[in-house]
Amino acid sequence: MMKFLKLESTEKIISTIISIIAGMLFGLVVMLLINPSMAFGGLSAILLSGVSQGMPGIGNVLFNSAPLILTGLAVAFAFKTGLFNIGVSGQLMIGAFVAVFIGVEWGFLGPIHWVVAILGGMLGGMLWALIPALLKAYRNVHEVVSTIMMNYIAMYVSKMLIEATIYDSVRQEAREVIPSGRVPQLFLDQIFSFEKLNSGILIAILAGALIYIILEKTTFGFQLKAVGYNRDAAKYAGVNDKRNIVYSLLISGAIAGLAGAVIYLVPGTGIKLETKYAISPYGFQGIAVALLGMSNPIGTVFSGLFLGYIESANQELQSWDFKREIIDIISASIIYFSAFTLYFQKYAKKYIAKWFDKKGGATNE
Repeated sequence: MMKFLKLESTEKIISTIISIIAGMLFGLVVMLLINPSMAFGGLSAILLSGVSQGMPGIGNVLFNSAPLILTGLAVAFAFKTGLFNIGVSGQLMIGAFVAVFIGVEWGFLGPIHWVVAILGGMLGGMLWALIPALLKAYRNVHEVVSTIMMNYIAMYVSKMLIEATIYDSVRQEAREVIPSGRVPQLFLDQIFSFEKLNSGILIAILAGALIYIILEKTTFGFQLKAVGYNRDAAKYAGVNDKRNIVYSLLISGAIAGLAGAVIYLVPGTGIKLETKYAISPYGFQGIAVALLGMSNPIGTVFSGLFLGYIESANQELQSWDFKREIIDIISASIIYFSAFTLYFQKYAKKYIAKWFDKKGGATNE
């Protein structure tokens, strides 16, 4: 027990919990300023709506969590390999278009239709990350600049491609994905009594486990991280730095494309691919998820579930006369307080040391 509490990972978890509590309290203060009489009701809605609504509420949480986990993993993978991929939104949009196009047009594939659609989405996201990857590897162009500008290009390109190929002019959105192209529900919709829920949440969790294994248990992952920590040192040790930088951004882009596929290859009641002049917000939410999960793949899965839980309170919060932007404020506050993680970690160390002192002075083990 004592060894567990003294682990660095335990200290990080405690500091993250402190960040979440601080963010929640800040959100409560904002709600008190906006509508004091409804503030505590609104906070209870955020904290309890996911479980108070029974199985449909849990199904809603899982449905909201899947894209957040995947975009968080896309950002976290780049973080772990020393890169800051701000272009997840653009990679997601292109991946979503490719996935939906296949989902709408390639019905001849039969039972493997949805698998090909997902792989197509991943390929789309991967290719969209290729240009920033090459610029970073061979010309040292900072990936923050190159990836963020690709978001705007993706917004216009995806709009143009949708209107030219799979556009429903009556509803002003992409045509509906045919049943064989949708991500299978595997009876999750019946288990949780939530019509939109599909196996996207299982795909997201499996992706988190796979990325953890790649980064922590393989030589390939070690080389990717080595280049991220110190490119010159890794190159001196015989690691191909350019190739690994390209691989890092391509894998991050593929995960973003997977997120786009999971979001839009849903039943007819789900989200549709629209042609608005707007960049997908999921990519930026992924940054928050990755930061809260401390860029650890497993931590990112849990932080995605947590932020998906908060996100699911949207409808319930409106019944307390608050707009959904309160959720964004709380999420942003949690991330803001996460910036104080090192301070909270120091506080957690002191708290654990005092706890050991009370238990018999075992802190010097």
